[in-house]
Amino acid sequence: MSRLLDSINGPQDIKHYSLAELEKLAEEIRELLILTVATTGGHLAPNLGVVELTLALHKMFDSPKDKFIWDVGHQSYVHKILTGRRTNFSTLRTTNGISGFPKRAESEHDAFGAGHSSTSISAALGIALARDMSGEKYNVVAVIGDGSLTGGEAYEALNHTGHLGVNLTVILNDNEMSIAKNVGAISEYLAKMRTAPTYSKVKRDIDFLLRSIPAIGESVAKAVDRLKGSLKYLLVPGILFEELGFTYFGPIDGHNIPLILDVLTKAKNINGPVIVHIVTHKGKGYLPAEINPGKFHGVGPFCVETGEIIKSSGAPPSYTQVFGNAIVKLAERNPNIVAITAAMPDGTGLRNFAIKFPKRFFDVGIAEQHAVTMAAGLATQGKIPIVSVYSTFIQRAYDQILHDVCLQNLPVIFMLDRAGIVGEDGATHHGVFDYSFLRHIPNIVIMAPKDENELQNMLYTATELNAPVAIRFPRGSGVGAELQSEYTKLEIGKAENLSSGKDVVLLAVGALVEPCQKAAAILADKGIAAGVVNSRFIKPLDGQLIRQIARDTGIIVTVEDNVITGGFGSAVLEYTNSQHLNWVKVLRLGLPDKFIEHGPRNYLLNKYGLHAQGIADSVETFLSQFGARK
Repeated sequence: MSRLLDSINGPQDIKHYSLAELEKLAEEIRELLILTVATTGGHLAPNLGVVELTLALHKMFDSPKDKFIWDVGHQSYVHKILTGRRTNFSTLRTTNGISGFPKRAESEHDAFGAGHSSTSISAALGIALARDMSGEKYNVVAVIGDGSLTGGEAYEALNHTGHLGVNLTVILNDNEMSIAKNVGAISEYLAKMRTAPTYSKVKRDIDFLLRSIPAIGESVAKAVDRLKGSLKYLLVPGILFEELGFTYFGPIDGHNIPLILDVLTKAKNINGPVIVHIVTHKGKGYLPAEINPGKFHGVGPFCVETGEIIKSSGAPPSYTQVFGNAIVKLAERNPNIVAITAAMPDGTGLRNFAIKFPKRFFDVGIAEQHAVTMAAGLATQGKIPIVSVYSTFIQRAYDQILHDVCLQNLPVIFMLDRAGIVGEDGATHHGVFDYSFLRHIPNIVIMAPKDENELQNMLYTATELNAPVAIRFPRGSGVGAELQSEYTKLEIGKAENLSSGKDVVLLAVGALVEPCQKAAAILADKGIAAGVVNSRFIKPLDGQLIRQIARDTGIIVTVEDNVITGGFGSAVLEYTNSQHLNWVKVLRLGLPDKFIEHGPRNYLLNKYGLHAQGIADSVETFLSQFGARK
């Protein structure tokens, strides 16, 4: 039996579809989503929830002339399928395949790139303003989830859009859940909106009452008007948005295509900004994802029949798991330790902490800036706040780290998960900039563990330090190091000399210490004696050791999974220059000055020469060019 989906090569192909055909197409798209993500991994539950919405948008509007801006972008798979990428959708998140997020270079239908949350309304406003300045005519639609509404940028954009009165449609996709359960007053407000009596019914009742009275005095009319206003404030679900200058529609069933089309038709005819509030079911159409949408928000390959995630057997615990266990253990000993996350208690390993210490755990929603400054406030009162967040997301709180934490030298600990290359999520999620944007900030100590045991020692050290600390660690399993039951306090700024070498010394940090040790073995087979140092500290550096290496070998190779610009290697170069070690030759190995594409982590590390053989080859080439110290 032929599928409707097989004939979809662009959004124009669904324009003539009947409602029945759209419903059938929705089923076929869900099947494609499930089968593809089961193989490639990806964001399944969010996309299953927006199938009907996306179909309605593309039937009602004319992309690419009309612009769709997807917040975060992890719900854009259906949009990709409908806009010419159906035939190669199987390459989703694979090397040289389709990105898991909107990407302007990938398609003219991707009006704005995304990957971080709460940006869509700001971008849409910019596009709409450019449209009006150019005298053009097209529609601009921003799709934002209720989780993204916990981010402050969304409110800045709503406020400005309402003030300007620009023609712009915002689709609020309310699925009651982002990655973790949404928190805060906005989440509660949206929950009330879903269940509130509709204002239209009350208004009809009042109008009927007025029409039933033959004559009415002016004073009574004014009183009724005031009554209507009071009822509006009590009963209109979208009064917050209307007060910001938007016309509000909803909440409506986000899986009812005729209803969505009807409301979108009305919204298109409104002059000024409009919010269409739809309620969807995250994971709809695939029972395991409906039951556990958090698990299937971002998921690796899984068995379609059972929903079970396919995992490598016998793998060591992940760095995230080790951190999660260590913080609980430390919190049992120290009542001043508190934990903070930005809407990711599971992803950052804090779920057990939250269960065991609910009064010392704070999920602030998608609000990294607030998380950091709140942590600073806690620190002023003797608490030891541990902010656990992905490296890529802490970028959003740079000013707060600098101004609110480090300027005041407050003991806030930043646990930067998913540092370095993270893999298939690509450029928006690689944590490859943190060394560069953190190390120039005064007062902060920056560490990176070579293995999972060192991670827990670094966390313990940070809790004893009484200073700002950032500890960055990679995604995935550790190296299998034995986990000590008692933690060791590390000497600040002291590196670990793993092996000596008279020809060259590899200064490695974090996840690249192990491949450097393997590279040293490869070099040894070629008669090159390469020492390996686990630098541990990106800031402060072990200056004494660097000076010793300068005297003994005069050749240093720094190795890091950070961009080479301004990273660890740059710090070593700056140090040798400041110490007038002019004879020292330094080779910096790291990631190039570019945004790294998506692909498997090991593939990308190999591509950029940050695996054992690549490191060994680079060192050998460097030595052949420059030789020993003159």
